[in-house]
Amino acid sequence: MIDERCFVDSNVLIYAYDRDAGEKRERAGEVLGGLWGSATGVVSVQVLQEFFANATRKHKRPLDLARAREVVGIYGAWVAVPTDTSHVLRAVDIMKGYSLSFWDSMIVALAEATQCRIVLSEDIQHGQTIAGVRVENPFLTT
Repeated sequence: MIDERCFVDSNVLIYAYDRDAGEKRERAGEVLGGLWGSATGVVSVQVLQEFFANATRKHKRPLDLARAREVVGIYGAWVAVPTDTSHVLRAVDIMKGYSLSFWDSMIVALAEATQCRIVLSEDIQHGQTIAGVRVENPFLTT
């Protein structure tokens, strides 16, 4: 069980619902289950948008719209704050200071805003700390 708030990037959700993701699907399911059990999972609307767009179009066997919509509704419970202009401006500052893409900077800005000290992501470099938020890749094997 995970004992601190974790911000979940879209790739974790995407793998959890990708029937062809093999071990990554299994691992994503374990991570998400742990976050549900400890009530420590956080996402943003951006994460849910990315999940929906990818899960319904980019998988070899995409989710049907009804199922993807259901998943968005379920994980909507994890949206801790609505995104506003201050988050966008903070993301720009993070982007400049850490040489991240704007979208990854938004993830970090929202993790920071929701007091998450960990971002679970495969896309942002594992082990780095950005604006006080540590990035962990849940798919790396130890």
